[in-house]
Amino acid sequence: MKIPRAQRTYIPAAGHDWLLPFYDPFVKLMRGALAHRQLIDQAHLQPGQRILEIGCGTGNLTILVKTLYPAIEVVGLDPDPKALDRARRKADRQRVSVELDRGFSDELQYPDVSFDRVLSAFMFHHLKRDEKKQSLHEIRRVLRPGGSLHLLDFGGAHDRSDGFLAHLLHRSEHVEDNSGDTILTLMREAGFADPTEVAQQRTLFGRIFYYHAAQPRRSESVPA
Repeated sequence: MKIPRAQRTYIPAAGHDWLLPFYDPFVKLMRGALAHRQLIDQAHLQPGQRILEIGCGTGNLTILVKTLYPAIEVVGLDPDPKALDRARRKADRQRVSVELDRGFSDELQYPDVSFDRVLSAFMFHHLKRDEKKQSLHEIRRVLRPGGSLHLLDFGGAHDRSDGFLAHLLHRSEHVEDNSGDTILTLMREAGFADPTEVAQQRTLFGRIFYYHAAQPRRSESVPA
């Protein structure tokens, strides 16, 4: 039975509601802006594109994309209304026009083939395995042919990650199920073309990984 969106539970942007005021300082401490910038550079954004960030939290990546590329339409999605309120205030202060929606990555509220890029930063480890699977299928549904997914996150135990922050703030079993092998396998199973680990970096709070996966063009097929 499908749970109504208003009744669904979720892990808040900072892992716990009481930690939300400390979320942006944590991100700054772990040099999150540089990680976000690398993810944006990896996505090769172009004017006129439409971009979705899933798990936008307090809006850092969503706002940075719009600041760097004013001619791009940017949408941020997150289930946490308190984090979205902070994102809206931040966008207003910076006079940046972005769309910020409440919703879940495994139940996207957008039409088919409506985005050129989907970005995700430090969110995927929030999800259980079945939520990861459904989220990737939803991302494929909303991506236009030739579009792509660009994902940044902590690694799991199989990557020998010492992700202190991720384990402190989030459910450890979800982090441990966030290995590179797991993510790449789930991307393939969802039908993405050429899922790739693009880069990895060690941060103060653990190793982080960058991934890319392409939405096949209509004339392309993905091997089973």
